[in-house]
Amino acid sequence: MMRYLLLALATSVVLNAQTLPEQIDRYFDDVYFKYRPSDGTQAGFHQYDHSLEEYSKASIDERLAALHKAEKTFSAITVKTPSDTADRDLVLGDIHATLLELEQVRGWEKNPDHYSSGVSSSIFTLISRTFAPPEERLRSVIARERQMPAVFEAARANLSNPPKVYTEIAIEQMPGIIGFFQSDVPLAFNKVTDQALLAEFKKMNTLVVDSLKQYELYLKDELLPKSKGDFRLGADLFRKKLSYEEMVDIPLDRLLEIGMRNLRANQKAFREVSTKVDAKRPAAKILEEINRDHPAPDKLLQTFRDTLGGLADFIQTNHIISIPSPVRPILEETPPFMRALTFASMDTPGAYEKTAKEAFFNVTLPEATWSAKQTEEHMEGFNRGTIISTAVHEAYPGHYVQFLWMQNVQSKVRKLLGASSNAEGWAHYCEQMMLDEGYGKGDLKLRLGQLQDALLRNARFIVGIQMHTGKMTIEQGIEFFVKEGYTSRANGERETKRGTSDPTYLYYTLGKLEILKLREDYKAMKGKDFSLEEFHNRFMKEGFPPILIVRRALLGNDSPVL
Repeated sequence: MMRYLLLALATSVVLNAQTLPEQIDRYFDDVYFKYRPSDGTQAGFHQYDHSLEEYSKASIDERLAALHKAEKTFSAITVKTPSDTADRDLVLGDIHATLLELEQVRGWEKNPDHYSSGVSSSIFTLISRTFAPPEERLRSVIARERQMPAVFEAARANLSNPPKVYTEIAIEQMPGIIGFFQSDVPLAFNKVTDQALLAEFKKMNTLVVDSLKQYELYLKDELLPKSKGDFRLGADLFRKKLSYEEMVDIPLDRLLEIGMRNLRANQKAFREVSTKVDAKRPAAKILEEINRDHPAPDKLLQTFRDTLGGLADFIQTNHIISIPSPVRPILEETPPFMRALTFASMDTPGAYEKTAKEAFFNVTLPEATWSAKQTEEHMEGFNRGTIISTAVHEAYPGHYVQFLWMQNVQSKVRKLLGASSNAEGWAHYCEQMMLDEGYGKGDLKLRLGQLQDALLRNARFIVGIQMHTGKMTIEQGIEFFVKEGYTSRANGERETKRGTSDPTYLYYTLGKLEILKLREDYKAMKGKDFSLEEFHNRFMKEGFPPILIVRRALLGNDSPVL
């Protein structure tokens, strides 16, 4: 009996050693991408191209059951290496975060934009890159569009007393979404000559446009008057979300102290630099002048293009970080359905995309329908200093360079799962680091632009916590962005709206501060052998997990992240 028991135990150990990669594959196949097929397309797994997310309550219940089963599976797996431990912890973090969203945050019940922007994104992933011939991708578009009327039926069944601001945002997004299906999607297939295929597409696309218009009327006439819900997470859910997604369990009052201290430090630095620019004028007046120093709207994309080459050259000359590829990202206008809440963004191909490897640097231009005042307020966010800061953040050495490094990461989990405090924290860290290392040759206005962007992220940090714990209203959030974050009211409104549905967007400043502390701790450990380029390269090799996991890899301990 004992012999059989020992044999069973030995067999269990062997199976356990084999189980983690097998269970990881099973998780992504049966739990993750099964219910998120558009993410499968984006990642480069094109077997999902014909499938669309199911939004029904029955599908949500089925997904919850699969997640709970996966949670038990991964919790029971024994891991022996630090790398396997990190991979398992990342999967469990994803499971816990998704369960929290579906069971307690319940965006599917509260956020009408979840449905309309969701279907738009599912089509955008099919048209943004030429990973297959246009005819093949058009068939996938048709297959997804055929399933879209059911999405809006599910929305009407699921939505229950959403917050007013959520419904207002959804309504604000609708013209861009409808225009996307009316214009952008057909334009993407203007070289297709198969008339039968085009006729089928026209039929399905018209059906989707009609469904969207009906949904827009539903939002305005039926849902908005009944939208009296509360967008606030509350302290308990906020803490859990931060813990599951970013592996940060610092008490919220302590986080507020950290955030306010960094805000005040950046405000002080802004005043000091302003004095060096012109001691006779207050910082607010200098800021107004800096904001007016921006290109014309029709020159904005080219201005960004002209900036990228100089950044890449500086990085290589000064040994900031290794850049794995000379290929540049493509500058383009932000897609219509993303414009209401996005100023600038980097859209990179998925980790497993084999054919369409283009990366797009999206910049939001003023809308043609805007007044001169609205246009000027928007363009003030693209002054000379913030253009540099944005290009650093999105491209060199920010998101785009991190994407290039991700191509060499071997772990499937590390390629597909990560943390915003790493990705956004790295990009935000780079804005300050590049100037600290000499980019711009001490140009004070560039430093003011960097500090202005830092103050915007500081304001996100404070407003996110304060709004979702009931200590700040939306209007107070807007005022905080304007007064303390040194931004225009138009951008303050945009940022505060975003914070209602992106509560933990403190991850920009949070991640930056975590990276700065990690750098100092790593420097202390390495002593005279410390190299900034080597530190950055080591950081990149870990993928984009929570900084706690990177600390373990670089320092070999669980010392505090802040």
